[in-house]
Amino acid sequence: MERQRQLIIVRGGGDIATGTIHRLHRCGYPVLVLETGTPSAIRRQVAFSEAIYDGSSEIEGVTCLKVSSYEEAKAVWEAAVPVMIDERCDILKRVRPWALVDAILAKKNLGTTRDMADKTIGLGPGFTAGEDVDLVIETMRGHDLGRILSKGCALPNTGVPGRIGGFDKERVIHSPAQGILFGTVRIGDRVEKGQPIAIIVTGQGEVTVEASLTGLVRGLIRDGYPVTKGFKIADIDPREQEFENCFTISDKARAIGGSVLEGLLYLEMKQGH
Repeated sequence: MERQRQLIIVRGGGDIATGTIHRLHRCGYPVLVLETGTPSAIRRQVAFSEAIYDGSSEIEGVTCLKVSSYEEAKAVWEAAVPVMIDERCDILKRVRPWALVDAILAKKNLGTTRDMADKTIGLGPGFTAGEDVDLVIETMRGHDLGRILSKGCALPNTGVPGRIGGFDKERVIHSPAQGILFGTVRIGDRVEKGQPIAIIVTGQGEVTVEASLTGLVRGLIRDGYPVTKGFKIADIDPREQEFENCFTISDKARAIGGSVLEGLLYLEMKQGH
């Protein structure tokens, strides 16, 4: 099948990127994920980037395996999604992908250009469709979530998380200090507002991180991660009945993943292949 020869490189393996990676893999495309050596995913249970630390990650029936070379990646494609450390996209020096998706969600372009592949897509703000990528996918929650842009940019980052269960900025917790973080709760645990959920070991001692509201721990950065003051470290879902959501791909990630698939098929048709 032609699709099996249409390599798609995805930059980034966080929870939003995972929605795209999962969908493309299930549709039969060979996907190679490129990550940094120290990914900082909060929703670790649904982020393929965790395979960088653990060697493998399984999410909703799809396995992601850490590899160290393109040869290793080719060997696992039929059974799994390979992920390798390649922040600068050095792999492009030896292989040209059918398509490249920048799913880092850095709110800025970290080096993706249209000449990296015949089809290029950028997720969220930081890209201009028709200039540095072919298409941009809107990532902000709301009416335009998942909209495919062939011209212009996605909406700018507001710094305010999407509203869930009546809460927005309260859902996300940022580090109150610089140091090494260690969680005192697990993803999926129910916590009360004000309850300690982590400690940050600093040069002057320990700083306690408290829950910002009552709910379920939807995301928490992994133990031993070095954080700076203001760094995003946790996510709490006020919908206590949504326990399973802590371990499944979000509606937002699925919507974006569907738009990426549609965008690639649109570009394929437009290019006449």
